[in-house]
Amino acid sequence: MSSALPSCEQAAALVADYAAQLGRLRPPAERVGLDLAAGRVLAQRLCADRDQPPFTRSTQDGFACRALEASTHGFLDLVGASRAGEAPAGPLPPGAAWEIMTGAPVPAGADAVVKIEHVEVAGGRVRLFPPRTVSPGENIVTQGAQAREGDELLAAGTAMQFPQIALAAACGYAAIDVFVRPRVAILTTGDELVPVKSSPAPGQIRNSNAPMLAAMVSAAGGEPWVLPTAADDAQSLDAALAQGAEADLLLISGGVSAGKFDLVEPALARAGARFHFTGVRIQPGKPLVFGELPCGRPSASQARGEARALPFFGLPGNPVSSAVTFLLFAAPVLAALAGSLEPSPRFALARLASTADKHGKKGLTRFLPASCTFSAMAGRLPEVALVPTQGSGDLAALARSNCFLVVPEEDHDLEAGAIVRILLS
Repeated sequence: MSSALPSCEQAAALVADYAAQLGRLRPPAERVGLDLAAGRVLAQRLCADRDQPPFTRSTQDGFACRALEASTHGFLDLVGASRAGEAPAGPLPPGAAWEIMTGAPVPAGADAVVKIEHVEVAGGRVRLFPPRTVSPGENIVTQGAQAREGDELLAAGTAMQFPQIALAAACGYAAIDVFVRPRVAILTTGDELVPVKSSPAPGQIRNSNAPMLAAMVSAAGGEPWVLPTAADDAQSLDAALAQGAEADLLLISGGVSAGKFDLVEPALARAGARFHFTGVRIQPGKPLVFGELPCGRPSASQARGEARALPFFGLPGNPVSSAVTFLLFAAPVLAALAGSLEPSPRFALARLASTADKHGKKGLTRFLPASCTFSAMAGRLPEVALVPTQGSGDLAALARSNCFLVVPEEDHDLEAGAIVRILLS
């Protein structure tokens, strides 16, 4: 590669192409109960087992009728009643109406439902208040309007969240085939790191990146595998990389800058790494490393057959840097390994609440911790405000944010009220 660092867009395009190639290799599948399917990726087509809805049903409490007859405002004879769960009735005689509850089947012959609050009921008869009229199809959903028996409703690669779970349940899928979660090895490095339960000595810090990355991996559909922290020496790093080579994706946190004790890149080179890029024009996260390691055998979650190379990311050690680079670059590769068709990373537009910091270095795309208020008011963009921060090691600022404000390379003059991009976390 050229010695010049790629821009954020160039690096993202390279990763997207790589992820697209991975996406052509479907992972193995397993069957899980629908109650365990949330967050999993569908490995089969989900088809309608019958028409949806399976019968013409009412969407309102009211009276089923013929629209033309009801719109004359004459009284119609009440000849029956149905509630949800009862079998369809009918046929509806001429000049008649049928009392009906929300979700109940509409009797044959009726083509509309008038709402209960729009009618007068007297002496076993009902009429629509003038001058109101009703049209055929009003307040009903006809059989098969949503789907016909055998129609594909969800494609393989769909992430199963609450709407998809509900749809699968409605179609009788008590269990579904999902892709096996990719195993993601998380290797944190640094002599300064101690376990979370420890009391750090002077100069030491607790290892916050391992649990943070594990949570991000789980949320993105992977199975986190936290390796023991590697010390800042060649022997420890070589052993850790050999252990992590059995994963589907390797995330290395720390040791990728240019300091005397940043030993990860040399260790990767000794392991035979092929580097796609070693640095990106972003802040934070500039030292990010992306490449592949030769893999001697398939991991447990890879399909049987010839082993593929192991993708890895060397993430900078500061937690905000690790979070940003995971969302931008590791998440798309993880999604591809999981068999997901969902786009990643996710961006949105928002209106900037106050002028952005103009003191950042130009020539770098910046990602600043921010908090976005997703307004419920019609016609208004979400509003985003910067979270005060002391830099890429500020965990308190990271915890108060729910997104990152994107500041383009050469456009640091973002004024209050500007429409900006945010990276969703």
